[in-house]
Amino acid sequence: MKHIVVLTGAGISAESGLKTFRDANGLWEGHDVMEVASPEGFAVNPELVLKFYNQRRRQLLKVQPNKAHDDLVKLERQYKVTIITQNVDDLHERAGSKNVIHLHGELFKVRSTKNENYILDWTKDLNLGDTDDKGIQLRPHIVWFGEAVPLIDDAIRICETADLLFIIGTSMQVYPAAGLMNYVPENIPIYYIDKNPALVSTANKNLKIIAKPATLGVNEAITSI
Repeated sequence: MKHIVVLTGAGISAESGLKTFRDANGLWEGHDVMEVASPEGFAVNPELVLKFYNQRRRQLLKVQPNKAHDDLVKLERQYKVTIITQNVDDLHERAGSKNVIHLHGELFKVRSTKNENYILDWTKDLNLGDTDDKGIQLRPHIVWFGEAVPLIDDAIRICETADLLFIIGTSMQVYPAAGLMNYVPENIPIYYIDKNPALVSTANKNLKIIAKPATLGVNEAITSI
């Protein structure tokens, strides 16, 4: 069975109504990203950071997977599919995708600030005073700027086994995730689906660009393979 590896970014979730990570001026919901998405920001103002992610968590509870998520689930009926996502939402899982790797963490999980292996499922607000079993403050289970990406080696190994690569809704600007396409076997087909694609087809003769939103482009890619 062919193995299709799918890299997804904020664009696929945006069509469900989730805000993309940050706009052109580097702000996220009016905040400098380093204030709300870095260990330094958490150290300076943990209450602001927790409030920020509480807002994201509440928003995620109100949205649903879209057609692009559903189309990827249907793909599993014919192929082995592994999704490597930069997104921290659970929309792929809610749609029914079975194999999802979250490079940047998960919004519906929290972890101890001292023990990264102490992880809890969490869908409510996280506040100062919420602690692990040793009384240590919990934090969002998110990979912040300046932190290692624990699952990147697993993602590289998965890309090395791909027979076909889908890249959906990502600017391919955030590393190390953006470098994953360099690890797929040479000459395999690559479909890049984004309404404002950052790559050009001349960069790789096997790269097909579908300059459409994910809800339209994913189905087009599937029907052409």
